[in-house]
Amino acid sequence: MDFETDILNCIAVLKSGGIILYPTDTIWGIGCDATNEKAVEKIFALKKRSDEKSMIILAADNKEVLRYVASLDLNIFDYLAKTTKPTTVIYDHAIGVADNLIGKDGSIAIRICSDEFCRHLIKRFRKPIVSTSANISGQTSPTTFSGIGAAIKEGVDYIVKHRQHDTTIAEPSSIIKWNKDSSITIIRP
Repeated sequence: MDFETDILNCIAVLKSGGIILYPTDTIWGIGCDATNEKAVEKIFALKKRSDEKSMIILAADNKEVLRYVASLDLNIFDYLAKTTKPTTVIYDHAIGVADNLIGKDGSIAIRICSDEFCRHLIKRFRKPIVSTSANISGQTSPTTFSGIGAAIKEGVDYIVKHRQHDTTIAEPSSIIKWNKDSSITIIRP
């Protein structure tokens, strides 16, 4: 693995309440410890984003989702197994994450991340990580590392080196709401 140094540096920053700029299974993201309210506040401030707008958290596998959602309908995992595009799910009954990540309705947005780097980072950090687009709120989300603005790069505590030169155009995830009756509402296709 050519990203071992990045993993170690990210874990140190995350444990200290800092924020990172890192590649995900979709676009580059700004991240922090999803259980640390002060770290989450730093991301809202950097993005100049209202804390009324929620952010996504990344988990490494189904087991981790079970830790952060009470009363989970396990049918979601069958649905996700059939999806081909990275899909973020809005779940009711969030637990165990920073209060400022939980929607007013008690919901949380979680994506099980398939990216090798992210999965290693989350597994070794042993907590979910916030993932929000690497841009100032209201601006276009950058599709490659080179499109990330200076204000974002200067505002984080660590920038991952892994995949900085990847020019593959990335897209944000699909977002769905998982309803009580096991139906879905598509938020972003």
